[in-house]
Amino acid sequence: MRIVADENIPLLDEFFAGFGEIQRLPGRGIDAAAVAEAELLLVRSVTRVDQALLQGSAVKFVGTCTIGTDHLDLDYFQQAGITWASAPGCNARGVVDYVLGSLLVLAEQQGADLASRTYGVIGAGQVGSRLVKVLRALGWRVLVCDPPRQAAEGGDFVSLQQVLDECDVISLHTPLERGGEHPTRHLFDQHRLSALKAGSWLINASRGAVVDNRALRELLLQRGDLQVVLDVWEGEPQVDVALAGLCRIATPHIGGYSLDGKLRGTAQIYQALCRHLKVAPSVELAQLMPAAWLSTLTLDGCADPAWALASICRAVYDPRRDDADFRRSLQGDAPSRRAAFDELRKHYPMRREIDGLKVCMQGDAPALGSLVQALGASLQQV
Repeated sequence: MRIVADENIPLLDEFFAGFGEIQRLPGRGIDAAAVAEAELLLVRSVTRVDQALLQGSAVKFVGTCTIGTDHLDLDYFQQAGITWASAPGCNARGVVDYVLGSLLVLAEQQGADLASRTYGVIGAGQVGSRLVKVLRALGWRVLVCDPPRQAAEGGDFVSLQQVLDECDVISLHTPLERGGEHPTRHLFDQHRLSALKAGSWLINASRGAVVDNRALRELLLQRGDLQVVLDVWEGEPQVDVALAGLCRIATPHIGGYSLDGKLRGTAQIYQALCRHLKVAPSVELAQLMPAAWLSTLTLDGCADPAWALASICRAVYDPRRDDADFRRSLQGDAPSRRAAFDELRKHYPMRREIDGLKVCMQGDAPALGSLVQALGASLQQV
């Protein structure tokens, strides 16, 4: 079997070498000529996989090692008899950690009390629902807007207008839907962006086009009260440099780039391929997961909860390094900036997840223990 794969997918050999010869290519460089003889195509979100890419090829299985599928033409796959798989939830925890780290930075810069704010989460899929769980476990007020889930399930969802009216922090976690009953392209257009409460924080770690980037740039030039975190951009790897300069935190689509998330994505596609080929899996992710550089933190039971919250989150991930790296990359001409965007992603440093951290607590402190567990770390009394 001939395999064409995005070179940024980790553990390719460990999981897929047993199936055939692997050809590694930059994700944006995978074209029709490259896949003409391939039977298996493995991608990430930067590769558009559609009829133009696959028609006439031998590809019978497409796997994307990502949560999202907006880069896949699923209708064409069905017509052409191509089996596909994605990796739902693989990097959800990494995005939650990204949002928590961003909230801490904004709170520090603005002198804000995170517990006193009202949070709006738009999209309650794999990522959004996990973020909601963490924020509510911390005791914070959270409103959730997800029209498709509300229509299907009912439940405790609110309208987008209510989120705009009541929330001080809005975090976007929707897929990119260009049509259908609930389109999300430019969900936050000029009208909705202008309706943000004074002093609001807006975080987008979903897809760039969920927010109208031009409208957002124009609004930020007029409203210095708004604080914005963007991890995703319309037209990436091309980035609106002026917009990036107006953001409090700007990063190159790495919100879910934890090592754990990327390895989980590869493992999920491996398992899906095994099901497709009707073979038993012979490789387990647990055997390949490297040890964390930081596995354990010890806290005294008398520690201030706000300090403990920041210490635990930042011990695992602090977005300020990624923000600084990204801002340095926004130099030179447009081709140089596009190349730098992809280089930052290709050579992203090792980053783990909070739920892989063990926190040892000395003394009896139920409130502090509840905070540790709310964040998803494992708690051990000593």
